[in-house]
Amino acid sequence: MLDVTKLLEEIKASPYEEIQVVAPHCGVVSFGDLAVGTRVRGVSGMWKEKPGTLLATIEREHNKKPIHAGEKGEVTSIETSLEGRFVEARTPLMVIRHFLSRDEVLRIILQRTLNLFNAPERAKYYFTPDVDKKIKASGSRSVTVHDGMELFIMSRMKREVSLGYSGPDGVIYAVYFQHNENVDAGQPLIGVCPQEQLPLIEEVVARVQTEWEERE
Repeated sequence: MLDVTKLLEEIKASPYEEIQVVAPHCGVVSFGDLAVGTRVRGVSGMWKEKPGTLLATIEREHNKKPIHAGEKGEVTSIETSLEGRFVEARTPLMVIRHFLSRDEVLRIILQRTLNLFNAPERAKYYFTPDVDKKIKASGSRSVTVHDGMELFIMSRMKREVSLGYSGPDGVIYAVYFQHNENVDAGQPLIGVCPQEQLPLIEEVVARVQTEWEERE
């Protein structure tokens, strides 16, 4: 039986994630005026077209390339000893503490409680035409799945094959992939909830919506 209270208290005890920012490529690093304690904003805009706060620049072949924050949060450490020095790609530069939003908490809890069906390999995934039509008309929770059901079309290197669902019976409560985007192997495609557990999952959602406090 799912312990809703225990799950929420566990996340409340550590309501953030530490994001390590690394050099995307080699070059000479400059942190500018960035300091520990600086609050930064993440990518924004309808199409994610607005970059986050400028964190650092890396000069490569006389071209300065910016590094922007991907998520909002607070800078908790900076590798200041690297200022003005040449670094290799993937060198750790700083750490940002990102406080979880209500939606992120809900996503974490659902991924712990739903039965996840993961991508077997890196590819693009689509629902079969009949399932896709039903989801577009009535939402994913209108679809009940069962073990062996033909559910996906997997597209990779111009090759399309059918992919059946394996797992317990239930409704598709969450969809984790986007149309025409590659999904890495091992990443969840859908989260399935058995019919008898739907009231419990709805309780989880309601409690997160009312109890989680957003931080700026």
